[in-house]
Amino acid sequence: MPTPSRSPRPRTAAQHPPRPPRRGPRPPVPPRRKPRWALRTATTLSVVVLASAGIGHAVLSGLDEDIARVDPFRDMKNRPEAGHGMNILLVGTDGREKVGRAEREEYRLGGTPCHCTDTIMIVHISEDRDRASIVSLPRDSYAETPPHTDRVSGEQHRGHPVKLNAAYAEGGPQLTVRTVEKMTRVKIDHYLEVDFTSFMKTVDVVGGVEICTDQRLKDGHTGLDLPAGRHTLRGGQALSYVRARHVDGASDLGRMRRQQQFMAALVHRATSSGILLNPMKFRDVTRAVLGSVRADEGFGTGELLDLGRAMRDFSPSSSEFTTVPIAKMGHLVKGVGSTLKWDTAKAEHIFDAIRRDQPLAAHPTREAARRVPVDPQQIRVQVENGTRTAGLGRRVDAALAATGFATTRTPANAAEQNVERTVVAYDPRWDRSAKSLAAALPGSELRAVKGQGPTLKVIAGADFVKVHKVRAQDPGQGELGVVRGDEVSCS
Repeated sequence: MPTPSRSPRPRTAAQHPPRPPRRGPRPPVPPRRKPRWALRTATTLSVVVLASAGIGHAVLSGLDEDIARVDPFRDMKNRPEAGHGMNILLVGTDGREKVGRAEREEYRLGGTPCHCTDTIMIVHISEDRDRASIVSLPRDSYAETPPHTDRVSGEQHRGHPVKLNAAYAEGGPQLTVRTVEKMTRVKIDHYLEVDFTSFMKTVDVVGGVEICTDQRLKDGHTGLDLPAGRHTLRGGQALSYVRARHVDGASDLGRMRRQQQFMAALVHRATSSGILLNPMKFRDVTRAVLGSVRADEGFGTGELLDLGRAMRDFSPSSSEFTTVPIAKMGHLVKGVGSTLKWDTAKAEHIFDAIRRDQPLAAHPTREAARRVPVDPQQIRVQVENGTRTAGLGRRVDAALAATGFATTRTPANAAEQNVERTVVAYDPRWDRSAKSLAAALPGSELRAVKGQGPTLKVIAGADFVKVHKVRAQDPGQGELGVVRGDEVSCS
C-alpha cells in the first residue's frame, strides 16, 4: 500500500510570489489513469466478497420473512453490562399442538400443551467464533421474577418465587429473558425459541443424528426404547430421546445430560457432513429450522451467515457443555413446590466465564483423565502377568490402584506367558465395568467370559506401557461438571 502524502506546509509571499492572472479559459485537466494493479486488486476483492457474502445472502434471501418475530427486549431497563461474544437464550417450548395426530400418538405427545419452556439454555459463541459454551438451566430451578404484567390476566405482579419454566407461562419471552438475566447477570443478545416441530425438521434435514449408549434406554412415557450401541435417530425418535426423563434415577438432570450429548452429536453432524460448506444445503437446513421458530428482530440472515461461517471450523472439541451446579434438590417453596436450588458460588464461576468470554473449564491436556461410565472405585480387578517380564504384574496392579481401581493387590502369573496384547476378561453382565477398565488400558482386548463373576481380570501383555487416568463421566461431578463435545459424542 502506498503511504499517504503529507499536506504541504503553507508558504509565505516571499517564498512563493504571486503569479500573474491567467487569461482565457483554463485548459482541461486530463483524467488521471488508475494503475492497472489497483484495478485488478479491486476486481479480485469484489469477487472474493461476492463469493463469501453476496452469494450467501442471495441463497438465504427471503428467509428473514419465514421467521416469526417476538420482542423479548421491549422496554427492558437496568440490564447487565454487555460482554464479549454472543449470548443466545435458546428456549425449547412444548408446541405439541402443531404436530399431526399420528405423530403425537407414535411419539407419546398426547396431553394438553403446557405453554411453558421445556428446555432453557444459554448458548455463548466466543468473540473469535472458535468456541461454543452451552449452559443448561434446569426448568425446575428456583427463581424470582422481576415485577411484570401477567400476559394472560393482564394483572400487575410484584417479583415473586417461581420455577424457572413458569416465567414463560406468566410473561412469555420477555419475562423469561428478564428472569434469566436477573439470575445470571449475563446480558442476552438474541432469543431463539424452538418447538417440537422445528426440532424434528432440523434432525431430519441433516439426515439424522448418531448417538451411542452403553446401556439400554427405555422410557414408557416417551416410547423410547434403544438397545446398547450406536443409533442414527431421525426426527421423532430424536425427540423421544431428548424428552426422556424416566430411563434412570436422574430424572430431569439425566435428561439434560442426554440433551447435551445430542447437541454435541448434532454439531458434529453439521460440521462433518459438508452442510455448512454447501450453500444450498445450508439454505435447506436453515429453512427447516426457521420455518417454525420464533426469534428477536435482530436475529436474521446476517447472524445466520456469521454463525455458519464460524461453525465451518468447529469440531466436537470446540463446544463445551454444563448444567448449572445444584446445591439442593427438592428445595421446597410455599406456593411453588419442589425446586432446584443453585450452588451460588459455582454458578457464578460459570456465568463470570461467559461474561469474560472465557472457556468454562481449562482445556484438558493429554494426561487429563478420560471419563468412563463406571466409577473405577466400584470395579474390582485381578491382575495377572502374561509375560516372562519379572514384576510386570505388580507394576500393572499398582498403576491401576493409583488410578482408583479396586485391585486385589495380589497379582499372579497367568497360565500363558507369551501374551502379546493385554486382555481384559469380564463376565458379560459387567460389560460397562469392562469398558471402563479397557479405557485405562488403550489397545487392550475385551474378552467376554461367561460365569466369571463381578471381578474383572487383566492379563498384562508385552504391549503394556502405562495405565491412563480415568474417572466417572457423570457431569454432575468434577470441575463444574463441564464436558467437551468430543467427550459426550460417539468416538
